[in-house]
Amino acid sequence: MDAEETTAPAGLDKRDWIAGLERGVSIIEAFDDAHPRMTASQAGQRTGMTRTAARRYLLTLQHMGYVASDGKLFWLTPRVLRLGRSYLESARLPRIVQPFLQRVAAGTSEIAYLSVMDGDEVVYVARNGPNRSMSTGYVLGARVPAQVTAAGLLMLALRSDEELAQWLASRPLQVFTPHTIASTERMQLEIARIRAQGWSLSEQQLDLNSRGIAVPLRDRHGVLVGALNITMPMGHESSEDAVARVLPVLRETAQAMRNMI
Repeated sequence: MDAEETTAPAGLDKRDWIAGLERGVSIIEAFDDAHPRMTASQAGQRTGMTRTAARRYLLTLQHMGYVASDGKLFWLTPRVLRLGRSYLESARLPRIVQPFLQRVAAGTSEIAYLSVMDGDEVVYVARNGPNRSMSTGYVLGARVPAQVTAAGLLMLALRSDEELAQWLASRPLQVFTPHTIASTERMQLEIARIRAQGWSLSEQQLDLNSRGIAVPLRDRHGVLVGALNITMPMGHESSEDAVARVLPVLRETAQAMRNMI
C-alpha cells in the first residue's frame, strides 16, 4: 500500500475511504486537451503519484477498457463516455427539465439548456433547440469556465458573500476575448448587478459571436439547483431586444418547474 493511501481525507472515516478508487478517478481526470496522451511518469506527476503507482492504475484502466496504450503513451478511450452517460440517464433533474426546455426552445427559436455548477465550471446537462452549425452553442456535457457564461455568472452571484469572496480571492480570472471580465473589481460590479436583477446576460466573453441569458432554477423549497439559459449568436438583434424576447419565457418556465423539483 502506498504511504499516501493510509490517511483518509477530512470528513471521511478511514474505514469508509477507498483510496484506490479516488486515485483511479484522478488518473482519468488528469487527461485533458493539453494532455491527451501521457506516459506513466507524466500521469504520476499530474496526480501526485509515483511512476510505478500511476502505471499500475493505467494498466488496470487499460484492462477495463477505459485507457489504450502503445506501450509507452496512454490515452482515454470512448468507453469513458459511459461514466457521463450514466449520470445523464440516471439523474432526475435532466429528465424532468427536458419538456420544459422544449417549451423554451419553441417559444424563442433558440437553444435552451439546463446548467449546473461543478467546481469552477458550468456543465450543460440538458439541451433542446434548433440544430445550428457546430460552432454555435454547447454540446451536452460540455464544461465551460463559470466566469464567462451567463449561467455561471448567475450561479456565482447567488453564492453567499463568504463563498464568493473566497472564490474571487483564490481563482485568477482567465481572458478569452477582449470582452472577458478580467479584473476582480469589474467582476464584483457585475456580480452585484446580477444579484440585484435576478438574471444574467453574458456577451462575447468566451466567443465573439455568442450571447447568453440565464435565470435561476430553484426547487419547491427555494434552493438553487441550476440555471435555465439560452445561447444565441450575436448580430441579428440588440441586447435589449434579445432580453425582452427571451427573459420572460425563461422566467415563466423556471417558475412553472418549481413544484416539480
